[in-house]
Amino acid sequence: MKSVVTTVIAAADAAGRFPSTSDLESVQGSIQRAAARLEAAEKLGANLENVAKEAYDACIKKYPYLNDAGEANSTPVFKEKCARDIKHYLRLIQYCLVVGGTGPLDEWGIAGQREVYRALSLPTAPYVEALSYARNRGCAPRDMSAQALVEYNALLDYAINSLS
Repeated sequence: MKSVVTTVIAAADAAGRFPSTSDLESVQGSIQRAAARLEAAEKLGANLENVAKEAYDACIKKYPYLNDAGEANSTPVFKEKCARDIKHYLRLIQYCLVVGGTGPLDEWGIAGQREVYRALSLPTAPYVEALSYARNRGCAPRDMSAQALVEYNALLDYAINSLS
């Protein structure tokens, strides 16, 4: 799984060298932000159902007309899949917070997802809306500390950009 530590080690190994000072500074920065990431992961985990439901509700409010093919007359099947996928993306974001890198999102949420959505004619705009709502809904200090919110929002932005 890709994290800052594994990325630095892999890059140094591929170049046949020891990690440089800037490599180690990158790892140190990741370690210094670890407490904030773990706080965000804990808060998200404790509230995953509520965050996912609110994000899903915002998505369906903006796109009430979508069905499986992104056309009018929404079906329960699309709505169930949408709710499931939103929760899946949030869980992957929680995993990323724990490992300190985008590996879980890259490996399990992004790799091939555009092709899958295109092949099945599934729109990505509802997922972007849901994740954007989750990002904009977060508040420090109500939900988590300011630094934890920065870490959480950065990963939401990463997922949003991958779906856009």
